Amino acid sequence: MDFKQYQKLTAKTALYRKVPTLQKIGTELYAVLGLVGEAGEVAEKTKKMLRNDNGVVTKEFKDDLAKELGDVLWYVSQTASEFKLDLDKIALGNIEKLFSRKKRGVLHSKGDNR
Repeated sequence: MDFKQYQKLTAKTALYRKVPTLQKIGTELYAVLGLVGEAGEVAEKTKKMLRNDNGVVTKEFKDDLAKELGDVLWYVSQTASEFKLDLDKIALGNIEKLFSRKKRGVLHSKGDNR
């Protein structure tokens, strides 16, 4: 599956778009807040693995993490869709940016525009 296909499929499950209140305040905001919330759940799972399992990465942790990362991916897809952005282009642009930084030796530099 590619990102374009994933983005089309996730749109079919974006039930929030039909909620009248969200249509008034902006479905874009909903998608962004969902993304932040799910990223927080990834951090929370990791924190608990460190605290409860002494940093041991168990199969259960990996399974739980995979589910949360799936939720993050869903919200990344929806955020891109809400702003009419193409995930394939976003992924390609990100790889091009990273390899340009690597080539110039600025992967570990400060700031976004390097």
